[in-house]
Amino acid sequence: METQTTPYNPFDYLESKEEINEYLNNAFMDEDPRVFIIALGYLAKKKGMAQVAKETGLNRESLYKSLSGEGNPGFATIKKITKVLGIQLVAQPEHTN
Repeated sequence: METQTTPYNPFDYLESKEEINEYLNNAFMDEDPRVFIIALGYLAKKKGMAQVAKETGLNRESLYKSLSGEGNPGFATIKKITKVLGIQLVAQPEHTN
């Protein structure tokens, strides 16, 4: 019997908005900006990449590339994607001790 696997998507295992928010915030805080881009890609795949492409007005293939960690999406693209995914990026002062 052959073992079948499916691609891992962390958003398949995050149940609440708080868990999703924590995951995205941790990804955003990583020193490598690709971590956040890839996290957005996982969330877009969970929603349905075709739907995200339709709602953002972006090409589905270029959306896959942009969110794979291989592309370099501009801020306008990220802003469109986060809006469609229901994510609000907020700037706040850094906590210092």
